[in-house]
Amino acid sequence: MRSTSEAIRRTLERPLASYQLILGTTALLLGIGLIMVLSASSVFALVNYGSSFAIVLRQLIFAVLGVIGAVIASRMPLSLLRRLILPFLIVSVALIGATFIPGVGIEVNGNRNWLPLFGGFQLQPSEFAKLALVLWIADLYARRQKYLGTPRYVLTPMVPVAGAVALLVVGQHDLGTAVVIFAVIVGMLWIAGLPRRHMWGILAGLFVGLLVAVANSPHRVERFLNFTNPQADPDSAGFQAIHGMMALARGGFWGVGLGGSRQKWGSLPEAHTDFILAVIGEEIGLLGTLVVLALFIVLSLGGIRVATRTRDPFVRYAAAGITIWLMIQAIINIGMVLGLMPVIGIPLPLISYGGSSLLVTLVALGVLLNCAKTEPGAKRALAAGRASRKRSTAPARVSLAGRR
Repeated sequence: MRSTSEAIRRTLERPLASYQLILGTTALLLGIGLIMVLSASSVFALVNYGSSFAIVLRQLIFAVLGVIGAVIASRMPLSLLRRLILPFLIVSVALIGATFIPGVGIEVNGNRNWLPLFGGFQLQPSEFAKLALVLWIADLYARRQKYLGTPRYVLTPMVPVAGAVALLVVGQHDLGTAVVIFAVIVGMLWIAGLPRRHMWGILAGLFVGLLVAVANSPHRVERFLNFTNPQADPDSAGFQAIHGMMALARGGFWGVGLGGSRQKWGSLPEAHTDFILAVIGEEIGLLGTLVVLALFIVLSLGGIRVATRTRDPFVRYAAAGITIWLMIQAIINIGMVLGLMPVIGIPLPLISYGGSSLLVTLVALGVLLNCAKTEPGAKRALAAGRASRKRSTAPARVSLAGRR
């Protein structure tokens, strides 16, 4: 036991430990996500598109684009990245505004938060706004580092700007994404050291705003009142929650086998999107579900390590913001599948189907990898690794040249 803990401690002391934790867990979660999207969507895709692979192929396209974006984000100089933040935020907000234009914005399940692309693809601008806001807040606080002891410099213009973006998303009727943005705002204020009395005021204001948003939608009121007892309305408000729990119960510890879910045959709405964790629990059981949860925990630990070990203020706030965003989103999704939270329609990062979400999440993790390279000794270790790989391939090249 002592030797194992000692080995873990030595591993975590390596300069590239955070980088490798983030890269490894991202790759594993992405792989699991693509496999489970194929399994969970196969029946729906066959019925609606004539091919069981129609949906996963779309997800795969965005995964490839996301990996390319992540590689670019991980290698981009942070100085250049910071210069691009404000234009990125402006474009994201403009695209959100475009969804309100009649004939341009597309409504899906009551949420008007989509823009049409070519080939039947759609874009969700609010997903891009999450990353844009996190980076903008990180840049703002990094430039104001010396003045963050004064609440005024912590609150303005961050809260008005971020709050306005969140209200635009509320106007799209996408309360789930808005909740994530509000959580990011609160998390960044906490990271910046806002005094407790101001934090309580912000939380109270957000709570009241959430109540108003819920009260203005009968559908949301029904879901919020029903989540504590879904059996009270099993054919309507509680239908999705009940079938999600049925999937988890049927899976047991080991699961019924990959591809063996019954709920994905039309009983469980959004089986390949918001409720994909229920299909994971049914097909690969509690064991598979715990593996997914453990990977998210390890990913969050990697992000926290970057935020706490770096000397760069921008990196600290950016790493903390990305970690808060992804973990809050994962917690909300897992909570609603387990019946611990109301169903508000939030995808599970890297796992659920959704091109915009997957693309932005991968780019954000690319930024986090870039941040991880600022840890003491990380860049030197990466350079040494590249040099070692070049040396190991050099003899093979010489041998091939000699044969010619």
